[in-house]
Amino acid sequence: MPKRRILIVDDHPLVRHGLAELINNEPDLEVCGMASDAREGLTMTRELRPDLATVDISMKGANGIDLLKQVKSELPDVAILVVSMHDDALFAERALQAGAMGYINKEEAMDRIIDAIRRVLDGKVYLCPEMTDRLLARQREGRGEQPAPEISVLSDRELEVFDLIGRGLKTGQIATKLKRSPKTIETHREHIKRKLGLSTNMELVRRAVQWTLDNQ
Repeated sequence: MPKRRILIVDDHPLVRHGLAELINNEPDLEVCGMASDAREGLTMTRELRPDLATVDISMKGANGIDLLKQVKSELPDVAILVVSMHDDALFAERALQAGAMGYINKEEAMDRIIDAIRRVLDGKVYLCPEMTDRLLARQREGRGEQPAPEISVLSDRELEVFDLIGRGLKTGQIATKLKRSPKTIETHREHIKRKLGLSTNMELVRRAVQWTLDNQ
């Protein structure tokens, strides 16, 4: 029986190789390629046509959600499992809406990645129990764990920047992490402030930190 082929898309070499080692140890799975950003990930998906791709959200250039949408538009038969550092329900919700069949946090990925991959390959949705609870709470309470419902008006990239601000990263650090210029990050910050009705950078930081703390 042919092995199911997996493409890994993540900008952290240690994560890529760690996931690859786990996957290649399975008798029925194999890693067919590894990509370090969304652009390379899209190219390799087109060329390799994997059965499943694991995709990070925070990458240089286009983020994982952008890649996910593009892949599902061009190659709908490729299953997508998001492996992300973001543990907020809103990120998982957006990933699922974009076409992902699963969402797993990087902190637990090494323990659960094989189960997640098998479930998604079987055509089922995979969410860790904690994320399932958060999504259900979000539906049940109208806003779930969101202290500010208007956060949902942010674009995928703005939400990513907002989350990193809440984690204490400065503009230069965010620019380095996302492989963008500081000027681009400053533009995102201004857009976020405008959308959330915030006047100062201090208000932005305070709101972002509170949102991040409330969603841990």
